[in-house]
Formats: sequence, structure tokens, C-alpha cells
Amino acid sequence: MSVFTRSRTARIMGGFALVGASALVLAACSGGGGTTPTETSGSGFEFPIDCDAAEPADYTPEYSSTSEGPGKDLTYKIGTALPVTGNLAFLGPPEIAGTEYAASVVNKADKGVQIDLIQGDSGDTDNKAYETEVPRLLNEGATAIIGAASSGTSLQFIDQVIAADAIQFSPANTSAEFTGYEDNGLYWRTAPSDVLQGEVLGNLIAGDGAETLGMIVLNDSYGTGLACFTKKAFEAAGGEVVAASLYNTGDTNFASQIDTVLAAKPDAIALITFEEVKTMIPEIVAAEYPTNQLYFVDGNLTNFGDELEPGSVAGAKGTYPAVDPATIEDFREDVQSFWTDEGNAKLKDFTYAPESFDAVILLALASLEAGSTAGPDVAAHLQSVSGGGDDPGTKCTSYEECADIILDGGVADYDGVSGAITFNDVGDPTEATIGIFEFDEDNNNSFVRIG
Repeated sequence: MSVFTRSRTARIMGGFALVGASALVLAACSGGGGTTPTETSGSGFEFPIDCDAAEPADYTPEYSSTSEGPGKDLTYKIGTALPVTGNLAFLGPPEIAGTEYAASVVNKADKGVQIDLIQGDSGDTDNKAYETEVPRLLNEGATAIIGAASSGTSLQFIDQVIAADAIQFSPANTSAEFTGYEDNGLYWRTAPSDVLQGEVLGNLIAGDGAETLGMIVLNDSYGTGLACFTKKAFEAAGGEVVAASLYNTGDTNFASQIDTVLAAKPDAIALITFEEVKTMIPEIVAAEYPTNQLYFVDGNLTNFGDELEPGSVAGAKGTYPAVDPATIEDFREDVQSFWTDEGNAKLKDFTYAPESFDAVILLALASLEAGSTAGPDVAAHLQSVSGGGDDPGTKCTSYEECADIILDGGVADYDGVSGAITFNDVGDPTEATIGIFEFDEDNNNSFVRIG
């Protein structure tokens, strides 16, 4: 019986090393953490976040796997803890659709692995749906859980998943905290760290001509981390952050935060929030702040449509991890068709659907290569099937194509619909792109360019 051993070393990534020409930028969804005022600007403004704490820690997990592949007739129980409810519920449909479609693709191929997908609700840190849902998924035999979308929510149950020797695989967590988390090698993500989304966002705002910046920030690991990395990039480009107000999950009144930021009269405002932004926008518009000076992030970038008054976000821009939509038009059409054929309402956007699809495909391929569905065994092979191992393998772009390579004794390098992926030693993707989007008069956004 072969023994597969691997050491994954976390690295402190101040600038974040990228691999490949397409390794541009990264973005995300996340949560959870306290803050401490640390910096005072020349105007006397004190930034309310300890940005040193946002940098990833250093950690080296080690484990070994004695499984032998490729697999045959494996039934892989995968649970999901995605946001059916809570302040990221708008991300639920595209993410859930992505996982369901991927499972159907794997099962139809019938090449060594059948996915038994068990859907669950992560909720958020306010309604705490994960407190009952995650134990249910584990008790039903799931050895991998896809989710949560929110980093803060994932941090609430990551230790429970690790203790069960199961994999936690998020398609949308972007907090830098996970890079050095003591996860026994069991935490993975297809969304890149906010270190890079912050760099793209800060440079975008500065490049648009803003010299001063205000922020309204969700007080969790996602919000505070992304705020810090955005601030760093904006200031490096010569700008100054002149206001930043925090709020907590579950808050419903944001008048104080909005008043504080508007009082500083910034050239631009970054809204680093989740769905609460729908409450903030009408108040900002009522104060006659120019909508083309607002900036959104992956946690709130959606097609608002008639949920807001016409023109409420016209000209506003936003960022999230994405490839050029034109390159995955077939995937979007296939997911939409699959989802509606299952009796669901039409998807209004596809945020993190590609990353969710790829998460399932990568888990299935790693299970096939390992010949096992046990968490540590599958985790030991995830880097390999992404092309990040010692043997870079043979490029392939579908489960069926990659499975054939593995079944023939080769090493597969899966390039997914969300990009090339290629995991590093700590389970972060090393290749990613950040899309820049702009809103029209109908409050819907469209792709402008890669950041």
C-alpha cells in the first residue's frame, strides 16, 4: 500500500506571490473579529482597525494518507453550508446551483465517484443556522462541507469540521485569516485572499481620480481585512483614508455610520458590506452623494434592479473574483438551464457559481486519485489535481477528461470555469483574476474589465 505524505507551509504574504500571467487579483466573502484603533492621519482621523492583525499567520500542518487510488465505485457524501438565509442569502442560489450542477456532471460521467450531495444552510453570525446544520451534515456522513460563503460564518464552525476529520472547502471565503489557520490541512478555497482584492479596489479608486476615501465596513474578518488591504493600496497610490465606520452583523440602522463618513466629504466611498448595503444606499442617495463615487465589493455586488429607485447606483463600480463572463458564457447557460429545469427561479446573477462548481469537481477528482472519501485522504490529493504538486500533470478542463487521465495512471491538472486555480501549499489558489463591474441606470452591473 502506498503512503502519500505532504507538508503544507503557510507563508506570511505581505504582497502575496502570484503565479502565472493570469495571476492578477483576488476577492471575497468573510467574517469575525474585533478591532483596535491603530493609525492617525494628518487630519486627526483615527483608523478604527488594527491592520497588523489582518496579516495572515504562519502555520505548518502535516499529515499522511495511506489510501491507494485510483478509486472505484466510491460514494462521496458532500454537504453544503451555503447561505439560504442571512445577510449573504443573495449568494445562495448561484452557489447552490453551482454545486448541484457539478454533482450532476460527476454522476453522469460515472467514472469512479458518485456524489451524494446534502444541502444545508449556513445562515450568518446573527441567525446562527450553522449551529444545527453543520452537525446535521456531519451526522449524515458528510466528509467534506462546501461553505460557508461568509468568512466570519466559516470561522464559527471550522474547528468543528476539522475535529471530525472532514474537509471544509469554501467557494467564497476571502479573509486572509484562513491562510495561516491551524486547519490540519483540511481547509481549502477556490476564492482568493482579500489581500489582492484590496489591492485591486484601492488602485481602482485611486485610478479613477479620488484623493480621499471614506469606508463603511462590516466588523468581521472579511470586512476589516478587506478594508485594511484597500487602505494600504489606496495610500500607496497617494490617497488618504479620511473616514471609516464599522457596523456589526444584525444591525439595521446605519445612519450614524453614513453621517460620519459623509461629514468627512471624501472623494469616494467604499461600501465593504453584505446585503445591508440595500438599506444604506437610499440614505446615501438622499444626502445627494454622487453615485458614481461609490464602490462595491464581492460581498454586495449584485443586480439590484427594481429593489432600488432607478439610478440609485448609476455609475458606481465594484470588484469581485471573476473571469471575463464572455469566456464562460456556455457555463452560465448550462447552469441556468439545469437550475430552472429543476423547478427553481431563474438566477439573476452568477456570483461564485463557477467557484462552487469547481469546488465539487476538485473534491471528486482528489477523491478519485486518492481512492478514498476520507477527509485527510482527499485533502492530501487536492493540490495534486489542481496542478500545484511536484508533478504539474496534464491540463484538463472537465471532470470526465481529468478522470480519464487519473484512471489511466496519470496526474491531472484541472483548470476550471473559475480559472486555473492551482493550489499552493496552504490551500489557497495562486492564480485568479478580479473583475471590475459598473452599474447602469437600472441598477444592474455589467463587466468592464479585469482589474
